[in-house]
Amino acid sequence: MNHVTPTESTVPHAGITGMDEWGPATYGDRIARYYDDLHGDRADTAEAVERLATLAESGRVLELGIGTGRIALPLALRGLEIHGVDASEGMVEKLREKPGGDSIPVSISDFADLAVEGSFSLIFVVFNTFFDLMTQERQLRCFENVATRLAPGGRFVVEAFVPDLSRFDREQRVSATRVELDWVLLETTVHRRHEQRIDSMQMRVREDGIQLSPIRLRYAFPSELDLMARLAGLRLEARWGGWDRRPFSADSAQHVSVYARTDA
Repeated sequence: MNHVTPTESTVPHAGITGMDEWGPATYGDRIARYYDDLHGDRADTAEAVERLATLAESGRVLELGIGTGRIALPLALRGLEIHGVDASEGMVEKLREKPGGDSIPVSISDFADLAVEGSFSLIFVVFNTFFDLMTQERQLRCFENVATRLAPGGRFVVEAFVPDLSRFDREQRVSATRVELDWVLLETTVHRRHEQRIDSMQMRVREDGIQLSPIRLRYAFPSELDLMARLAGLRLEARWGGWDRRPFSADSAQHVSVYARTDA
């Protein structure tokens, strides 16, 4: 498990001094050291890998926001040809440290621009990472670039939360999202409704110090994503309430949406 001293936790990384200087790599660079401690054991990982492997149909696969390889590495072990895009060199360094991680080609770039070569049978982005694109224009650009890289019959899969604006009291929220024996994860959030934006700070509090991780998202409702898809030449093929393919309903907190080319 990675540790951060109290002194380290209060000193920003080089070039990162606050939300006003937010960039595509900010979140990943700040959380890379302990991302796997927080999210490496997600209960739905095995189901996500199984579903994506089925959708890939043995073709080339591209993950947007590949991070430390929680999904990509198990897919590679199944014999699939995996490629990745990520803006954070810190996250990709953690991927490279893992068995098999150094054999996955990764482009270091903002995934809205999709700086990769060739076509893919499956392109996917999981765990709300699509919302890292901070404007509607960038999100639409991502859909458009994905459409140009999908092979005939290919699919684009997006896993994201369904926005719940009732979570906020006077456009803010403070919560404890995880409590363990020797640490607690706290989150403070400001909601900017007119921009569909959330600015948060996750604080991992341990006896030996506090680790700070800023999060900034531009959320979109499923209907807005569907419109972006149509504008990009994609159509909604399926939508589930989770990786187990449970029906999507008004009560769903998340969605897994599968888009296909309209000319397929």
